[in-house]
Amino acid sequence: MKKNNTYSVGNKGERVRSDCFIALGLKEQGGIKINLVSKVKSIYGKHIESICFEVLAFFEINHAVLDIEDSGALDFVIAARLEAVIKQAIHTDKEFLLGLIPENKSTTRKKQSRITRLYLPGNTPSLMINSGIHKPDGIILDLEDAVTFSKKEEARFLVRNALRGLNFLGVERMVRINQLPEGLKDLPFVVPHNVNLVLIPKCEDGSQIKIINDHIEKIQEKSKSINPIWLMPIIESAKGVLNIVEIARSSNKIAGIAIGLEDYTANIGVKRTDFGMESLYARMQIITTCKAFGIQPIDSVFSDIENLEALKKNVLLSKSIGFEGMGCIHPRQIRIISENFAPSENELEEAKRIVVAYDDAIKNGMGVVSLGTNMIDAPVVEKAKKVIQQAIALNKLGENWAD
Repeated sequence: MKKNNTYSVGNKGERVRSDCFIALGLKEQGGIKINLVSKVKSIYGKHIESICFEVLAFFEINHAVLDIEDSGALDFVIAARLEAVIKQAIHTDKEFLLGLIPENKSTTRKKQSRITRLYLPGNTPSLMINSGIHKPDGIILDLEDAVTFSKKEEARFLVRNALRGLNFLGVERMVRINQLPEGLKDLPFVVPHNVNLVLIPKCEDGSQIKIINDHIEKIQEKSKSINPIWLMPIIESAKGVLNIVEIARSSNKIAGIAIGLEDYTANIGVKRTDFGMESLYARMQIITTCKAFGIQPIDSVFSDIENLEALKKNVLLSKSIGFEGMGCIHPRQIRIISENFAPSENELEEAKRIVVAYDDAIKNGMGVVSLGTNMIDAPVVEKAKKVIQQAIALNKLGENWAD
């Protein structure tokens, strides 16, 4: 934002934590003057100023007034905010990149547990910092709905620096980009910086996936990045549901397809309910297509963060019709979703009995075997093996079951 030849970014106010507000005014002479307001100035003031001098020098800014209101911002936040405000003031293609920490060099697999994914606003660092301790399967740094339009550019710098310098404790690193064409502006800020998965909102046809996939490949080629980046389209309209097969076929990088029920129900003109009959057709279309193409079907977020009992019922229903996970908008939802999507003890014990009984039958030359009053054949065994594999992924069984 520009005001009276002064540019500003960031957040300030009584409730702001782990962030800063920076205003930059360029001058023709007089050197660099930094006005820092911070409760920790006596302890960290010189460190904050040293970061600012380093970033300003990198962009060859020698004369400026820098006003900073600090609310406990970490280094990656200060650097992101300052670079964002500098790029409002001057035109430059240079990037001030933090070192990529070893923990964020990890890659992920197309097929791995994505039962819980925690959404985090892409312009709110306080919610990012300790997100890994809640132990979701993935974190989603959201550049779309959670960021107002006027803040999207500065949020891109923050998300980029978080991907490079913030330890998420081993969870999968995801970013929800903006819907096209705005989302193409997000990709250079995430693709070269070890994002694991990109969520694509408002997806309505396969051409959107191909456009994004092509842009990702070009950025990877330019940045010499070879790590796999998976895609997760989000279906949020009737048109997206009708084109679900086309979308699923559009790229082998699609690891999952999610449904966004708030937008979908608005699109078809109905009210969303806990039971979900109004969206059953759309959900079953997504589930059936995903199962056919070996893709994970992911259910929508549950928006009532206070009603954990309703969330549990929603999760059990979601699991019963074939979904393999859902989004979270609050850390308190993670445990409920994880526990109720996971195989129950009874399901696990039954799956183990089926696999053992079938293996014994095969050894004895039989293709079909009975267990109690039920006949067991290959499809039943495959289903049992999937339950066991899910339990292994959730550390509920030893690795000796992996084969």
